[in-house]
Amino acid sequence: MFRSNRAGWIVGGLIAILIFAALAAIGGRQAPAPGGAELAAGESEVLRGRILEVVEEGVAGEGEFAQPYQRLRLRLEDGSWSGQELEVEHGLLTVTNKSQLFAAGDRVFVEHLRSVEGEDLFFITDHVRSAPLVWLTLLFVAATLLLSRWQGLRSLLGMAVSLAMVIWFIVPQILAGRDPVFIAVSGSVVMMAVSLYLVYGWRSKTHVAVAGLLLSLVLTGLLAAWFVGWARLSGFGAEEASFLQVAGVHLDTRGLLLAGIIIGTLGALDDVAIGQSSALFELSNANPNLSWLALLRHGMVIGRDHIAAMVNTLLLAYVGAALPLVLLISANAEPLGMTLNRQIIAEEIVRTLVGSLGLLAGVPLTSVLAATVARRRGAGQSAAPADGAGQAVG
Repeated sequence: MFRSNRAGWIVGGLIAILIFAALAAIGGRQAPAPGGAELAAGESEVLRGRILEVVEEGVAGEGEFAQPYQRLRLRLEDGSWSGQELEVEHGLLTVTNKSQLFAAGDRVFVEHLRSVEGEDLFFITDHVRSAPLVWLTLLFVAATLLLSRWQGLRSLLGMAVSLAMVIWFIVPQILAGRDPVFIAVSGSVVMMAVSLYLVYGWRSKTHVAVAGLLLSLVLTGLLAAWFVGWARLSGFGAEEASFLQVAGVHLDTRGLLLAGIIIGTLGALDDVAIGQSSALFELSNANPNLSWLALLRHGMVIGRDHIAAMVNTLLLAYVGAALPLVLLISANAEPLGMTLNRQIIAEEIVRTLVGSLGLLAGVPLTSVLAATVARRRGAGQSAAPADGAGQAVG
């Protein structure tokens, strides 16, 4: 049994990697080529630099518009300007506060703009945060491997595949003008199939989880399309969509909103699908005499507890991301009805509720498939726990 499960995991992993590699290659070929290093008038580039000295510090503006101001001397560390020192003013052209001030020794990003007249202008845009992000990533990887060992390693590989799929396939395809909804659905299905087969191997419970995920994802997409159209949402609720239009990137913003809803639901839906599939196969293994209906009934009891937690998780995730916006609107003290009808708020409501409906649908869909396959496969023998496979039930 151990060898059979290990062989199944290897086969599933190899197939998943081949599918991902093919799609990533397609996305890579169609990604826009980077521009040249030489700046023309009106073009800009981002450089790295280090603050050498705070030359001056004070307050710019008056009254309620007063904000911190700094004049900084820095040394550029890359590009054709590497090694050169210059002085930059910070806090005059952009909104700043005390948490955005810089100190000697800070590493920063510097935007270099060549004006229409040919003058070189420099602006500090942000801190360089590479070091803390790298250390946080290493801590996360170490904790995952320490607690989950080989299962954790496979999970990390699946996460890397998902991230690479978004960067190398979904984003380039949408930027190339492809239909955002089709790209999001197809990319999401392949992304989750690759991740699930890498983590859980080529076995019946994984097949069921992928099938349940696909059906739930299609239903989520249909619901999203219906309610986004009915609510007359254009996709311009988020300011990033407006920035894309200003930058000359002409996209289907409504399709982009739908794609965001689908991808945003995917992580929680993945958890529901594999959790339900694993639970029903384990129930069937523990009691092979359970009928199809009894197995389904037990699965739905487990699913109700699971879905209650997942829906709340999805809501809190969206509210947490939009908390500054909620505070801004609350500070204006406008009527609740008007607040809820604002496009940016309505988008988040549709995103949360449609995603939750997709999760709700995932429980019965996956449970029916799992109960059917488990009974037909002789009480789910191919899903018997081996090599840590039974750990995903919860």
